Amino acid sequence: MIRKNIISFVGYILFFLGISMFLTSLWSLYFNDNDFHAFIESGLITTITSLVLILISRGGDKKDINLRDGFYVVTMAWVSMAIFSSLPYYQSIYFNSFADAFFESMSGITTTGATIIGADLGYSIEDLPHGILFWRSFTQFIGGMGIILFTIAILPILGMGGVQLFRAEVPGPTTDKLTPRIKETAKYLWGIYLGLIILQTVILYIEGILLNIDKMTFFNALCHSMTTISTAGFSTFNNSILGFENDIVSWTIIIFMILGATNFSLHFLFIAKKSFDYFNDTEFRSYIGAILFLSFLTFINISGIYGYSFKNLTASVFNTVSLLTTTGYTLYNYDTWPALSQLIIFFMFFIGGMAGSTTGGIKLIRTILVIKYIKAELTKMIHPQALNHVKIGKNIINDDIVRSTLGFYLFYILIFALCSLIISMNGLDIISSISISASSIGNIGPGLGMIGPSGNWGYLNDFSKYLATFCMLLGRLEIFTVIILFSRTYWKS
Repeated sequence: MIRKNIISFVGYILFFLGISMFLTSLWSLYFNDNDFHAFIESGLITTITSLVLILISRGGDKKDINLRDGFYVVTMAWVSMAIFSSLPYYQSIYFNSFADAFFESMSGITTTGATIIGADLGYSIEDLPHGILFWRSFTQFIGGMGIILFTIAILPILGMGGVQLFRAEVPGPTTDKLTPRIKETAKYLWGIYLGLIILQTVILYIEGILLNIDKMTFFNALCHSMTTISTAGFSTFNNSILGFENDIVSWTIIIFMILGATNFSLHFLFIAKKSFDYFNDTEFRSYIGAILFLSFLTFINISGIYGYSFKNLTASVFNTVSLLTTTGYTLYNYDTWPALSQLIIFFMFFIGGMAGSTTGGIKLIRTILVIKYIKAELTKMIHPQALNHVKIGKNIINDDIVRSTLGFYLFYILIFALCSLIISMNGLDIISSISISASSIGNIGPGLGMIGPSGNWGYLNDFSKYLATFCMLLGRLEIFTVIILFSRTYWKS
């Protein structure tokens, strides 16, 4: 039985979503676009639904949500947001079916950045009205830090405990609260998140003025800032960041992609505690090291064919950062790059950024933990009597965390393989099938083959689109949050 406070929780989420639709319609009015009515109608549907949910849940108990409830609430909240976020798309003239609208919505909410929009539909991204373009960015803005984290920061009126939700949603093998109260933690994180978006918007807009970049309007600066810090990747241009045609803009976005994929607790320590602990963190050092190494390897590889130039250096670093952070922006068409560079790209689909950030993927800390576990097991084979603990930095990692990390790793690969197999049954080539699977579950967006930087996801049939959206949800909620709901044990009283 669904408790009334859970229904109320989802109701308040949808209420703020409906208000957001009304506010987004102001962009349509300002630019005199044809999507104004789509947002008004969608806002009315969403707001009325939310009010009904809130009313029918009145008088419910005020007990805290426990960890078991947390898995259900998080999943239901994300699915509800994706369904109702698709309404403006579906009500507009630019999406042919609900499957397309839901795909675009789930891709936004999960910060995947995959799109079905392409010239083959008769229109491109730049043909979309400003309201739709802003909505695409705004859904990624919401999904970046997390719908649940957003809600517990601004809805104390619900009187529900947030620790279980925080544990169920925030990425990474462990979740450390930055402050004793979860609501205070959420406010700090959202303050940092909004601060980075505002800072990037101001910098990009100033660059547009000083460098005379016509396309760097305030609207475009804001949209790209929301999708950069959320490491999401929707752009307002057909050719993504290449649309600005400026290397300074590209390097600015590189810096902010790195910041978005960095553990926000490190930002918190720097801003609130004046403690610069970035390079004292094992995962951050590995993260920067991976960016430098893979960028250098890619640069050497493509320069052997296209020559050593600043353009190729920018392309190498930008592509590496975009994929490692799972942002999914594109700068140049890497489909034309050598085989080694494309293989590096495929491997980067699985790595991801840091735990505690807005990024997707497996997360770098899990890979570090698995490598250290393998090293410890090899040492144990040579010295069976020795105590070989798995350590990260100076901290000994609990065996339960090691086991859950190994389980997550294996389950992630299993889902990737199974999804690749199912998608290939729909007549797609091998490269496209494994790329679609890896990109979906890793919340990346672009990939190789038919979903490369110059392609889109519109060629998939409806079944494949729904399968991809399910994988996006799995990846964004760290797999087990969703999968546990399919367990018979979970539903037993």
